[in-house]
Amino acid sequence: MKKILVIHGPNLQLLGSRKPSVYGRVTLPAINRSLQATARALKLELTILQSNHEGEIVETIGSARKRFAGILINPAAYTHTSVAIRDALEAAALPTVEVHLSNIYAREAFRQHSLMAPVVSGQLAGFGPDSYRLGLTALAGLLAVKRRKG
Repeated sequence: MKKILVIHGPNLQLLGSRKPSVYGRVTLPAINRSLQATARALKLELTILQSNHEGEIVETIGSARKRFAGILINPAAYTHTSVAIRDALEAAALPTVEVHLSNIYAREAFRQHSLMAPVVSGQLAGFGPDSYRLGLTALAGLLAVKRRKG
């Protein structure tokens, strides 16, 4: 069974109550339950981390290469600011899908740029909680293609 690292960035523990007009009312535990159900269907095993601390995220990604087949990440506010997380993802060199609940390209100008985009395999944004499910499904597809190629 392929192991996937799921990372939820800063403030995502507040989902359900923080800016429901932007992020909806679904909570992080509900998203994690949905991800686990999708993972079971895709024959994947998840390790899930939510952290408000950039260093913890960087260290987790730094040790991912030996333990995981891929990464699903919502860097949240770090999307626009963290060169450290970007560099960790690049160094890990794992298939990675970046997800966002909101459409970051339709929001404030400072949110419309992702430092992660150039180093991830793909990005899903704007589908609310479905961004995670779609992202995990896409990651499973990337891993299947990688397996067939080599």
